[in-house]
Order: sequence, then C-alpha cells, then structure tokens
Amino acid sequence: MDKHSLFDRYQMKHISLKNRIVMAPMTRARSSQPGNIPTALMADYYQQRASAGLMITEATQISPQGQGYSWTPGIHSAEQIAGWRRVTQAVHHAGGIIFSQLWHVGRMSHARFHADGKPVAPSALPSEAKVWVVNEKGEGQMVDCTEPRELRHADIQQVIEDYRLAAINAVEAGFDGIEVHGGNGYLIDQFLRRTSNHRTDEYGGSLVNRIRFAQDVLASISDAIGSERTGIRLSPFITQRGMNDPQVIDAILALAAWCDKKGIAYIHLAEADWDDAPQIPLAFRKALRATFNGTLIVAGNYTKDKADQILNEELADLVAFGRPFIANPDLTYRLKNHLPLDEINDPATLFGGNDKGYTDYPIYKSNDLRSRE
Repeated sequence: MDKHSLFDRYQMKHISLKNRIVMAPMTRARSSQPGNIPTALMADYYQQRASAGLMITEATQISPQGQGYSWTPGIHSAEQIAGWRRVTQAVHHAGGIIFSQLWHVGRMSHARFHADGKPVAPSALPSEAKVWVVNEKGEGQMVDCTEPRELRHADIQQVIEDYRLAAINAVEAGFDGIEVHGGNGYLIDQFLRRTSNHRTDEYGGSLVNRIRFAQDVLASISDAIGSERTGIRLSPFITQRGMNDPQVIDAILALAAWCDKKGIAYIHLAEADWDDAPQIPLAFRKALRATFNGTLIVAGNYTKDKADQILNEELADLVAFGRPFIANPDLTYRLKNHLPLDEINDPATLFGGNDKGYTDYPIYKSNDLRSRE
C-alpha cells in the first residue's frame, strides 16, 4: 500500500487539489449589516488561508428563513452574491479552491430572525440548544432557541427550491462547488433523526422517508450545477442539541449509498472534537468507505500524525482542520515544516468584530523575524 501524505496532490472529480488539507467551515460572523453581506475583510481572511487544498466557507444561509445566528452571511441576494464574488476572486488569485457551505438551520434559530417569530423544523419540537444573537446594543450572546413550527409540505418544497437557487447563486459568485450542511443538528440533520422528526408523511417515519429530504435537496442541487460540484457534511456521532438517535447511523449509510449512485463529489464527516468525545467506531469508517466511492473528508481535532494515519489506512482522502486555521493562516506551511502552531489569542474575537483575532494573525516567517530583532 502506497504511503499517503497531507501534502500529496489529490484529484476530486474534475478538480485538482494541490494538497489533501481542507480548511473546515467555521462561523465567524463578520458579514456587514444590514443584509448579511460578505465584506472585503472576509475576502482577506479567506485569501490568507488559500494554501489549503480545499477551502469550505463558513455556513451561509440559503434564505432569510435559514438564518439562526447574527451576522452570518447569506447567498440569496444580489448584494450577497457580489460580496462572495470578491471572496472567490481573492482566493483564486492566491491559487486556492473554494466551496460554499449552504445552510438552513431549521429549529436552531431565534424568534428575532423570523417575521412570525417562529423558526421551522420537520416537527414542532424544541432543540435544547442556544444560538449566538446580537442584542439591541450590538452585544452578542448565546440565547435559547425558539420553539419551531412544523414545516408544511409546500414549505418543504420551497426550502428545496431555496437550496437549488443558492447553489446557482454560488456558481454565479465564482465558487468551485458547494457543500450542503447536513450535520450538527441543523435542518437536514433534523429530518434524518427520529428525535427531531416525528412526521407521518413521506418525509418522516421510516428510514427511507427520513433520508428523503436530504436526497431531494442534493438531487435538486446536483441537477442544477452538477453532482461533481456537490458535497455534503454529515455528523452521525454528534449527539448534543437533542439529536441522540442511534438509528441515525443506518440513515447515514443509506444516504451515503444514494450519494454514491448519484455521483456526489464528497461526504465530509464532522466528528465530535471535544477532549473526551467518543471515538468513531472503525466498523463505521469501513462501512462508509465500502458504501461510498467518492471522496471522504474527515474533520475533528486532527493533528498531522493523526491525519497521515487515517490517510494511510485509506479511511479518508482529505483531512479538514478548523480552529488551527484561525490562528495560523499559514497552517499548511507550518504543518509541512513541523513548525509550532499559534493558539487563538482571544476567544471573544471568534464571533463578530473587526480584523482583531480575524485577519491579524501573523505568518510564521513574521514571528521568526520578530524573534531575531
């Protein structure tokens, strides 16, 4: 078996990646207000990190209804498309490849984002979760989610159409492809799990019915922009936010089999990344690999050694890094040269704000020069 490295080139469908490092999607809440419009500062942020083989944007709402957090960008207005075009141009100028992560939060939302004060979900069940909301004073804080209303059948068809239009908008904005956010307790994940989906129509109940919404979304998008430019993120072993459903594993594998037949470009596996999180069973990794022949991406507190190990075991093709990319815009260079990684210097700058804690982290060479002065 050939040895694989994070720094090997990789061919993902028609896209050639310069390495196997992925910048994972991370919400940073820097869009301009009103309008949730991507900014020049955001273009700088992504361009700084374009040494990754593949970049995936922060979660981006497909419609006003899909928003659950303050100051997160959208991709449903002309102004938002123009803002994202500035981002993609900056990334491409730096030699990067970038996908847009399309997002509908479902019940992971708050009343202030909805005209009728109600988020939407497969079923009218609370999420037992909090979202980051900015108050009238401009101060962000975590607040309890509002209990949702159940989506009507016509509503579901509209959401599917919103996903399709968002994917078309992403291509217009210059993205190389899109990733559907299907994990972490958001709308698609809510349909997959019995804990959040108590429907009795064709979108609920049986396993076949619970994966139908995800299939309809992916089919609509891939038919519009091409399956080779369409990926999905899933989180089968994440149980918080009232999402603990052991049977979701069967749903994930069934959906993966459908994705394989449809020619979906990749599945991005979001693993729990806290210190005492349960390990993903090897049997599941092997089952997913046997079921899905496309690209597999893994994300979840990976180090270089751990990343190389899973690549060499051929249980993944690409490895995504999240928080290390925040403080290390030159993460690829540091990993390749076995250099120390900087830590996030102020957690308060993770969500919202200006360039502080966003685009002002130095590259290693700058640190090195300062140390010689």
